[in-house]
Amino acid sequence: MSRTESSYRFNAVLMRPAVEADWTFVVLPKAVSEMLPRRGRTSVDGTLNGHPFQATLEPDGQLSHWLKVTPALHQAAGVAPGDTVTLELAPVAEEPEPCVPDDLAKALKAAPAARAVWDDTTTLARVDWIHWIVSAKQAKTRAKRIADACSKLAAGERRVCCFDPSGFYSKALRAPAAAD
Repeated sequence: MSRTESSYRFNAVLMRPAVEADWTFVVLPKAVSEMLPRRGRTSVDGTLNGHPFQATLEPDGQLSHWLKVTPALHQAAGVAPGDTVTLELAPVAEEPEPCVPDDLAKALKAAPAARAVWDDTTTLARVDWIHWIVSAKQAKTRAKRIADACSKLAAGERRVCCFDPSGFYSKALRAPAAAD
């Protein structure tokens, strides 16, 4: 791994997930992950074999991150599963506004007090609220988290409580299992 200013360069093998998918992924070396601004979701500007992209890294539950490589990026970079690729990553200057899932957007629209606090929080706080909600494994849990989020926001709570965005302590988050 080499470092230039605030970018990190390393080689990795593109792995196909064990589940049927048209994308691949890379687990970042811990040394690279440790240099990033947070253990939870983190957006980066990067290159894959010299082809530029911007993506949000996901936590792997082991205090590192993983990167989903889309079919469009495969094609643009001319790579395939199993290839060793060169990645260069740098934290974005400003975290982009997260995409609000439809069910959460609908709930916030129906709860003006919650929406007001939501709009007044930081981008990273909104990233964590969304991450907490979408990390639910069951629809029932997700619905409860949305209701709880609206209640907590309406009460003035600006940050999601009791959620480990790295997945390390709860083991709720992890990189996909690789296909053999």
